[in-house]
Order: sequence, then structure tokens, then C-alpha cells
Amino acid sequence: MSTPHGSFSAGTTTATADRRWPTLFLAHGGGPWPFMAPSADPAARWDGLGQYLKGLDAALGGRPKAVLVISGHWEESRPTVNTAPHPGMLFDYYGFPADTYRLSYPAPGSPTLAARVRGLLEGAGIATGEDDARGYDHGVFIPFMLVYPAADVPLVQLSLQRELDPKAHLALGRALAPLRDEGVLIVGSGMSFHNLRAFYSPDPRVAAASEAFDAWLTDAVEDKDPAAREAKLAAWASAPAALAAHPRSEHLVPLFVAAGAAGADIGRRTFHDHIFGKAYSGFQFG
Repeated sequence: MSTPHGSFSAGTTTATADRRWPTLFLAHGGGPWPFMAPSADPAARWDGLGQYLKGLDAALGGRPKAVLVISGHWEESRPTVNTAPHPGMLFDYYGFPADTYRLSYPAPGSPTLAARVRGLLEGAGIATGEDDARGYDHGVFIPFMLVYPAADVPLVQLSLQRELDPKAHLALGRALAPLRDEGVLIVGSGMSFHNLRAFYSPDPRVAAASEAFDAWLTDAVEDKDPAAREAKLAAWASAPAALAAHPRSEHLVPLFVAAGAAGADIGRRTFHDHIFGKAYSGFQFG
């Protein structure tokens, strides 16, 4: 495959040639959930998500040269790229067993891809920043410890913009779309339902709200008209039960980047499950 002008090369994996990579929105679950001792609760709450993430490598049908991850756990005043060649670990969860603060995920970064990301965004008129000290947050290392457990695919993390404006993040994705033809898998990492106060509520109205928003979100993502899809996502706050599902939208906004980078590609729901009775989903474009 010819290398597009201005693209990067990351030689640590064998990438599948001659393809456009899809974009994804993954649920990353709660805290260090896959790496804790089994709960006394007989319900294996996250098993479905674990199986999905473990099967993703095979489902994609090949390895990307690198992954660009937009996590709901990093916000800056302007989109900021992690430029470290070997990012460390950022244990940004609280109150979990001591051994979960000794996890290691030594996937390399890619300063070359980071520079390419900045170039694409700046070329689209989007001011950017860089950070060479920040480690992978748990929105990155937790899911990818399951997706690529050998830590052999380079990862670059891109922050959200603190204002969480949906149109701005759709535009961010559109600017990054050329990466899909350069061997890069673009992944938004968040949760389609993220109301921490309501997760444990037995109130059936909360579960009903999660179902209503999940149904709306799936319909929006799967709209076959990309312009209509973007319009629906940009107006997400007016959707049924939207603010019950997301009192603050940082875990939803990574989806907008994935949708913006999708271009004309159709979206589909590729994962669906319930946590404490609350519906949540994952999506793929292309």
C-alpha cells in the first residue's frame, strides 16, 4: 500500500494493508473492573463487556499500525496530544484494591503519529497542545489491556476540549478522518450511560431512562444519512432521558469524535448489555 503524503510509520506491528480502518466507540466500564478479585455477587456484571473487548482484535480482521484514543477521562482547554514515546500509568480511579494500582500496560506511544494528529487538526484551524508527561488513564489502559494484552500496538491519546461542545468534537473527528487510510484505528472510549449516582438505584424509572436514551442513541448512530446522524448527535441533550443518562457529557463526547471521523460510513451498534440494570452500548462506523 502506498503511504499517504504526510503519514507516519509505526513498525512495531504488522498492519493490514489496503484498507480503511473503522472508527469505534467503546465502553470502558467502571474503574479497574477486569483486574479485581471476583465479587461475592453471583452476577458477573462486566463479563459481556470483557468478552467483547477480548474478541475485538479478531473481529477487526487485522492489526492497525497504531490506535488514536479519545478518552472521557482527559479534558483540556484545547485538544492536547500525548507525545510521549513510552507513556506511564495514570491511576485515575479511587478506592479500589491496592493491586489495581500496580497494573502495567507498556504499550509504546508514537511521537510521529502525535505530530501527524496535531498537523491535521492545525490544518483544519483547530489549535492544539501537547503533553509528553501524562500517562495512560484508565479509559485507555483498562480496555486495551483486554483488546491488545501483549501491549504491542502503539497508542496515542488525544484529550477532549473542556467545553464538551458536540459540534466541536464532530469537527475534530472530521479533521482526523485521513488517519483511517494511514493504518490508524480511531477509538472513542467512554460510556453510553454515565450517571454515577443512578447506577446503583433500584428505581425502575432510572432503568427505563437508560433504555430510552440507549434506543435513541442507537437510532441516531445508525441513521443512514451521515448529515442527519451528525445533526442528531449535535442535539443529543434534547434526546429522551439524555440528562438522566449523562448529567455531564464527558463520557459521551468521545462518540462524537468517532462519528465525525466516520464520514459517509454507516454506524451500527456492535455491543449491548446492562450494568446494574442500566442499558449501555458500543458502536462501530465502517
